[in-house]
Amino acid sequence: MKQILDAILAGDSAAVGALDVPDHYRGITVHADEADMFEGLDAKEKDPRKSLHLDDVPTPELGPGEALVAVMASAINYNTVWTSIFEPVSTFSFLKRYGKLSPLTARHDLPYHVVGSDLAGVVLRTGPGVNAWKPGDEVVAHCLSVELESPDGHNDTMMDSEQRIWGFETNFGGLAEIALVKSNQLMPKPAHLTWEEAASPGLVNSTAYRQLVSPNGANMKQGDVVLIWGASGGLGSYATQFALNGGAIPVCVVSSPEKAEICRAMGAELIIDRSAEGYKFWKDETTQDQKEWKRFGGRIRELTGGDDPDIVFEHPGRETFGASVYVARRGGTIVTCASTSGFMHEYDNRYLWMNLKRIIGSHFANYREAWEANRLIAKGMVHPTVSRVYPLEETAQAAYDVHRNLHQGKVGVLTLAPAEGLGVRDPELRAKHQQAIDRFRNR
Repeated sequence: MKQILDAILAGDSAAVGALDVPDHYRGITVHADEADMFEGLDAKEKDPRKSLHLDDVPTPELGPGEALVAVMASAINYNTVWTSIFEPVSTFSFLKRYGKLSPLTARHDLPYHVVGSDLAGVVLRTGPGVNAWKPGDEVVAHCLSVELESPDGHNDTMMDSEQRIWGFETNFGGLAEIALVKSNQLMPKPAHLTWEEAASPGLVNSTAYRQLVSPNGANMKQGDVVLIWGASGGLGSYATQFALNGGAIPVCVVSSPEKAEICRAMGAELIIDRSAEGYKFWKDETTQDQKEWKRFGGRIRELTGGDDPDIVFEHPGRETFGASVYVARRGGTIVTCASTSGFMHEYDNRYLWMNLKRIIGSHFANYREAWEANRLIAKGMVHPTVSRVYPLEETAQAAYDVHRNLHQGKVGVLTLAPAEGLGVRDPELRAKHQQAIDRFRNR
């Protein structure tokens, strides 16, 4: 592994392909025999630091259409938090089901799960049938793993019957020194970014692109008023950038003055600090407060000059969904994913059906959408939102911070990279956007 790292750090891409691939590597895992360890606890009480392990694991066999990547950096997403607390179900059920598909996928059904759905790194090996990538290529990976043997996926790969999220519903993820991916997950690493910056946008950037920009999502247009929950967070920070970049008008909902300031730094002007203004959409565990929906809607109109949101960018879920449906304009769209505050949504259907609103479910992105989202990063039109970076050995603490909402933007993890700040190949483009690249740092 040291020889591979030395070659990468020296910029000797030709040497990488000539080196042996190690038999073992270090990766962050959960263990199947610990899947019941948090039974009886509320989700907020479950601690990823108890379930995430740094293990030495065997390097998987490389199959057709696949690539092994030396991972320089990765990042934390909510799906890693869900994996670590075994909610809503243990991911070992995903691995077992995937393992039944073929002799090749049986590799994934193991008593440990190497997690992580982001990476930036260097291709080590490619399997038979891979022509677009070669050893030594500097890449990032999106997290869509798809078989495409069904006709359902050939209009939109997210509709494929065997669509999965790599590192969550498959094994050998990116929070490790080596990762196994399908070659059609690979995209060029943005040359002006460091390894940790390049690793961080993948999942959330592509998710926000499909959810907000793509015709498969809300199909945002210029002038649309877009209500964005958690607008400074890992997902919302990209939605805010896409809204501003696409000529829309973001209304950013945050929970502190510090988060409001981040939104202003991105260029947003219309901001609601829901904590300062005291919005409580639930009277108790079972009863929502429609007066609070109305008060919230009035505040949005006050900021926009009387306009309701054309689009509501929804991801908190249960806590906010009733309010989201209420405040969307007549004929407006609520586009939803993730549900980080709970999956069981409740809303008053009268406000949906009588006002001809639409709810669109959105899940990650297809390859084309992920590629377009990464292209915007590479051109410096959308920027990474890394606020803090941990070494691989402290991944469990990083996941804990995300679980407890102690972070801003994205939390990065150095896997093979020995320090932050490495991997920049285009310093001129970086210098042009340095302030925007750094705006989430140390928040």
